[in-house]
Amino acid sequence: MKRIIPVNSPKELKLFIDFPHDLYQNDKNYVPELFIAQQDMLTPSKHPFYEHSVVQTFLAYDGDKIVGRIAAIFNRNHNAFTGRNDGFFGFFDTINDQETVNLLIGAAVSWVKEHGAGSLMGPVNLSTNDTCGLLIDGFDRPAMAMMGYNAPYYQQLLENTGLVKKTDLLAYEINVNTANDKSVRLIDALEGRLERSGIVIRKINLKDFKNEVIKIREVYNKAWDKNLGFVPMTEKEFDYLAKDLKMILDPNFCLVAEKDGELVGFVLGIPDINQILIKIKRGRLLPTGLFKLLFGKKNITRIRVLTLGVIEGYRKMGIEACLYGHIIKNTYGTKITGGECSWMLEENYLMNHAIEQINGKLYKRYRLFEKPI
Repeated sequence: MKRIIPVNSPKELKLFIDFPHDLYQNDKNYVPELFIAQQDMLTPSKHPFYEHSVVQTFLAYDGDKIVGRIAAIFNRNHNAFTGRNDGFFGFFDTINDQETVNLLIGAAVSWVKEHGAGSLMGPVNLSTNDTCGLLIDGFDRPAMAMMGYNAPYYQQLLENTGLVKKTDLLAYEINVNTANDKSVRLIDALEGRLERSGIVIRKINLKDFKNEVIKIREVYNKAWDKNLGFVPMTEKEFDYLAKDLKMILDPNFCLVAEKDGELVGFVLGIPDINQILIKIKRGRLLPTGLFKLLFGKKNITRIRVLTLGVIEGYRKMGIEACLYGHIIKNTYGTKITGGECSWMLEENYLMNHAIEQINGKLYKRYRLFEKPI
């Protein structure tokens, strides 16, 4: 008989984090998340998300065997910012079994309804500022850094519970040797024009990282404020993310646009750390995972461009093209052979067209689902 239990102890949380490792043990494209990172993310005392919101994780059992997992999430900041009353689900993994999925979604629905939600949306882990979306197309390769992965059968199982498409999130692949270098060739002209308007493009200053993070957070929260599902990150949430990213940050792929000392745009590309994580068994850094992580960074061949934003009033001036051009140019003479731009809202035609213009190819598609409850 299948049953659902809430995760309420460190032992159960460990089982919750480890379940996907067993589920995907024979899948060559599965990348294990770092255990310590997942543990911190799901521990209220360690992650700033819990200062404004609540989460309950659940495990599904068939007898004594774990067959699925889910997190029910009530994001108060999301609802306050959007004026909606959504509940979310995330950290969703399951065997190919409809009864199991019905129980998992049912548990999430019941829990978020108790907190006042009128709809269920997901998957998100923990919010749209984190890993989100269900992979529905592009299963032939591992996911890039901070992107999700799941088996193809998830989609139908979720749809069978009444969840329907809300929107799709797109991932574009760009290869250095086939990328349109027009933006690179035009960099000097573009920058000259921007400089006449008092705008300069520069690399992030890691020696002044604390102040740079403050400026970038302000742009991030302004540039995406009209995007579907976007919720501004709190100061503590942004600092938490920045602290993690600093460990792998390469200034060649983190660039800012500045006018009179104020940031008006930025682009962030990070090394595809998943090329290393895929080799770290069950996401454990000890005894050998730490060495793989430290010594493997120099051999990473791809980057993920995960954010590019320009605040209103400075768009369509050439800043976006200049930032993209610098990212491509800065790969020349390095081991980087290409990467991914993700994720892009499918209705963001302006940015999607810009990526397609540099020969970016749509190669993965993720979906957010929703249903009234």
